[in-house]
Amino acid sequence: MSESKCRCPWLDLTKPDYVKYHDEEWGVPVKDDQTMFEFLTLESAQAGLSWYTVLKKRDNYRNAFANFDVQKVAQFTPEYIETLMQDSGLIRNRLKLNAAVNNAQRFIEIQQEFGSFCEYIWGFVEQKPIISRIKTLEDYPATTEISDKLSKDLKKRGFKFVGPTIVYAHMQACGMVNDHSEDCYRKTEVEALTK
Repeated sequence: MSESKCRCPWLDLTKPDYVKYHDEEWGVPVKDDQTMFEFLTLESAQAGLSWYTVLKKRDNYRNAFANFDVQKVAQFTPEYIETLMQDSGLIRNRLKLNAAVNNAQRFIEIQQEFGSFCEYIWGFVEQKPIISRIKTLEDYPATTEISDKLSKDLKKRGFKFVGPTIVYAHMQACGMVNDHSEDCYRKTEVEALTK
C-alpha cells in the first residue's frame, strides 16, 4: 500500500484499516446477496454514527450475525436480541438490532420475488454503476434522486433504517455509484472492474 497514491478526500489516512477498506472494497460492485446483505445491515447500524465506528465492529458483527447468513438472521429470536444487547462489540441499539432481523425477512421476500436481492437493487441503476465526477469533498451528495426512490421502495416493502442518506451510502459502498474522486487512483481501477 503506497502512501504516495492519491485517494478520496473523505478518507482518514491515519487509520490503516480505513485505508484498506477504501483501497479494497469501497465502490467495488457487489453482485452477491450475502455481501449485499452484510453491507445493508452495517449501513443500517451506522445511522447517526460514523462509518469508521461500524467498520471497527465489523468482525464482531460477522460473528454475532452468523456471517450475515440472511436465512439465519431472519430467525433471530427476541432472546437472542437480548444476548446481542449485552455484546459491547456491537452497536447496542435495540431498534437497530430488531431492524436487522426484520430487514433479513424483507430481504428474503425480495429474493423470492426477483430471484436475488442484487437483481432487485441493481435495477435502480439499470444494472450498471453510475460514474460520478467528484473533485472535492463538497461534491459528494448525501442523497440523490435514485437513493430517494430506492429508500422509498425499501420502506414500502417494510425495511427499517433505510433513509435516503443511508441508502446512498450503501450505493456508494456496493459500487452502484462510483464515487471515488477524479484524482483517486481507485477510480479507474474500479471502473475497469465493470467493463
